[in-house]
Amino acid sequence: MRSFDRSVQVLMVNQFAINLGFYMLMPYLAGHLSGGLGMAAWAVGLVLGMRNLSQQGMFLVGGTLADRLGYRPVIIAGCLLRTAGFGLLGFVDTLPALLAASAMTGFAGALFNPAVRAYVAHSAGERRVEAFALFNVFYQGGILLGPLIGVALLAADFRLVCLVAAGLFAALTLVQLAALPPCRTGTQQHGGVLADWRGIAKNRRFVTFALAMVGPYVLSFQIYLALPLELENSGAVSVLFVVSALVALLGQLRITDCARRRWTASQAIVRGLALMALAFVPLIPYGIAGAPVPVPAVLACTVLLTLGTVLAYPFEMDTVVALSGGQRVATHYGFYNTLAGIGVAAGNLAVGRLLDLGPAWAWTGLATVGAMSALAVRLLNGDPAVSRYRPWRRARRVTPARSGP
Repeated sequence: MRSFDRSVQVLMVNQFAINLGFYMLMPYLAGHLSGGLGMAAWAVGLVLGMRNLSQQGMFLVGGTLADRLGYRPVIIAGCLLRTAGFGLLGFVDTLPALLAASAMTGFAGALFNPAVRAYVAHSAGERRVEAFALFNVFYQGGILLGPLIGVALLAADFRLVCLVAAGLFAALTLVQLAALPPCRTGTQQHGGVLADWRGIAKNRRFVTFALAMVGPYVLSFQIYLALPLELENSGAVSVLFVVSALVALLGQLRITDCARRRWTASQAIVRGLALMALAFVPLIPYGIAGAPVPVPAVLACTVLLTLGTVLAYPFEMDTVVALSGGQRVATHYGFYNTLAGIGVAAGNLAVGRLLDLGPAWAWTGLATVGAMSALAVRLLNGDPAVSRYRPWRRARRVTPARSGP
């Protein structure tokens, strides 16, 4: 971490704190709404759905604002907006107010997520893959610790959880105002927003890659959907999340370094997707037999899914930058995340339907989706028009340099 400049270091800590605050509160929001406020299940679903819709549906807008206004002010605005949203969630009890707070929380994520990734890509330069590997370590660290702190605070009061989470984002806002350097390189735009979006939509190589990568996002989300449904007690579900986070924390940097020395970015992504597809294959016999999946098999699936994600993620983020040509990077990330969000929503509906038909259908379908995504990325690598891009060639080994005075 010390080998990167100050802006990257601040962004790493920033992402850790963002996930710490988010996962401190959000896993317990549904229980507060239903148990604490006595809301009906449809109302709880509406509030939670508003958060997801306002984030996934607005990623493209957030990325566009980051490219046009600069990364730093949009990141700060997102943290400030989430401060207000989290604070409101603990002190309002009417459905309209809760929907407004949930929308603020979601739109905040749509603001800072593309901007943070674009800023990291810009500041890291040729070391983007290393930077995104380290980024994922901080990302997973927040996911691991957030729920533990949240459940401890929840023993006192849900309002305390909201206040601590809001206070964390308020502190983040102040830290970034003081320590995050301005960054507006490449953000000067000529023409309208719609013209920018049309230009991205016409980038065949980028759109094809984004569509191919929808599959692994659907697969990785099953740690939150299909796999917990196979476990009967909440303790085992908690172990599932802890194992996933620990695999990422302990393995990310080593796996990325090993992959950089042996494979091209394309080869690393394909192998990561193949691992994710393979994760569901051992579950298929249990589905065919109609037997419950044992906990060790679910944990093994989780480990393989996480290893595949860990292997592919840094190279995936680097490829988005490269296929953007270094232009409107945050907007490209916003477009990319919007497609992924739509794909996950549709994929989860399909997985739910397949689980109703029989688990074997779901496990087979998920394995097939992973294999098709790997094949699509492999075929994209064979496109001569794509192979001229940096991430599809074997990268030179870059020796990390210590930052100077």
